[in-house]
Amino acid sequence: MSRIIPKSIERGLLGVSIPVYILLYAPLFLIAVFSFAPAPGPDHHTASLSWYHTLFHDPQVLAALRRSLQLAIISAMIGTVLGTLMGFGLNRFRPQSGSGWLFTLPSLIIYLPIIMPSLVFGISELIFFNFVHSATGLLSAGLLTMGIAHVTFQAPYVALVVFARLSGLDPNLFEASHDLYANGWKSFLYLTIPVIQPALIGGFLLAITLSIDDFTISFFTSGPGSVTLPLYIYSAIARKGGSPEINALGTMMIAAVIGIALLQYVYTRRRDRQLAVRGTT
Repeated sequence: MSRIIPKSIERGLLGVSIPVYILLYAPLFLIAVFSFAPAPGPDHHTASLSWYHTLFHDPQVLAALRRSLQLAIISAMIGTVLGTLMGFGLNRFRPQSGSGWLFTLPSLIIYLPIIMPSLVFGISELIFFNFVHSATGLLSAGLLTMGIAHVTFQAPYVALVVFARLSGLDPNLFEASHDLYANGWKSFLYLTIPVIQPALIGGFLLAITLSIDDFTISFFTSGPGSVTLPLYIYSAIARKGGSPEINALGTMMIAAVIGIALLQYVYTRRRDRQLAVRGTT
């Protein structure tokens, strides 16, 4: 059997991919290494966990972590619900044929918050919240405005994930559910939700990651007492530059992301095996 890709091309692709992987993961590796720097003092010259101990006993870090988790989980839950409804509506009511801007308008509405630069999005959110606060006295800068801003850019990502899942399904499944006397609500609850469950989990995890990672939009919509981890890291680096404590915090965030990805991988593999076993029985 002849090779589909010549060996010379495979070697060339390997030679290009290795430097790319090094550029991607070498900074993360260095952060982890520098987080084990020796403890301060002339008598300490070996790697230690002292900076992690300092990190866990820093009330500002713990408060920023608590705000980040609270903001990420709550906004991801709301963003997942809204994004699921948006994705379902985009798939359900998309025109089967047509052209022009009216045909592509629903997709443009979904894509616009994604392709818009974060700087422009953050400034627009700041202007909007200031206008509402000056007119009504509501929506003062804080966790509430940050949560609303996070939901607005999380929901389109979830909508695209759900829409991609729904667009690959056979439309006859929904017709069959109606033939079995299931109304629209029951069809959505007992057919659509179980089928798009992997997309819901993936969209929820993506929303959490986007919220924890966001800095620009959080910077423009935050207020006193609403400092999250990205804002804390930025202020700490601006004050005293890079430090082993910040490296330790970055290492923990990297470990958390890797752990979530591994859990999702294990869950997906187990679900695929269960489906394979059911298919053979």
